[in-house]
Amino acid sequence: MDALIYSAMAGAERVLKAQQVRANNLANAGTTGFRADMETAAHQAVEGYGYDARHMARLQGDAVQTRSGTLSPTGRELDAAIVGEGLFAVAYGDGEAYTRAGAFTLDAEGQLQLDGRAVLGEGGPIVLPATNRIEIAADGTVLVLPEGTQEMQVIDKLKLVKPEPGALRKNEVGLLVGREGGPLPTSEEVQVRGGYLEGSNVAPIEEMVATLQLNRDFELQMKLFKAADEMAANGNRLLRE
Repeated sequence: MDALIYSAMAGAERVLKAQQVRANNLANAGTTGFRADMETAAHQAVEGYGYDARHMARLQGDAVQTRSGTLSPTGRELDAAIVGEGLFAVAYGDGEAYTRAGAFTLDAEGQLQLDGRAVLGEGGPIVLPATNRIEIAADGTVLVLPEGTQEMQVIDKLKLVKPEPGALRKNEVGLLVGREGGPLPTSEEVQVRGGYLEGSNVAPIEEMVATLQLNRDFELQMKLFKAADEMAANGNRLLRE
């Protein structure tokens, strides 16, 4: 009976962790550029003599949903959204990380930033001079109209990457990084739309339906646990008799 109890509790633990993933997705349904997490599980054998009948579910919660969110016009010069596949690069620690969020800002020194992190270009962090106008072109080129001039000037080009969907995971702060570690190569295929932002790619209805299914799964695991407990009690009663 302990084997059934073990398997039921392992399944219940998997459901509880999966519910956390779904709840986090729903909480970020309105977060610009958010990539939904995908909860996937795999069977894990329990090692050791006599444990063959016990089964454990291992949750693999670092898979990322890569479908695009909805692009919405903002008219703001420093806003940018990626059309189709691709990611912006930002500084993170001693390396870099990636995101679909494009609500850029400028700090006091003119450095282009995203949530306090430097936005990376082909020459490193992008720094803009005092300017009357900023434009982000379709290929990611950043142009400005410096004060006292009449022509737009190229400052740098956003670093844009296009990794394979399975090559990404989220780090501890929710940014995307490569599974193999290290920076990802620049892609010339990525297209950008200035003056737009991409919304979250979370589908609230899908998440709610998945949550309901997880609740039913948890109830099933508890029924199995109760059944195993009753069988164990009946077995002990027969032995006493």
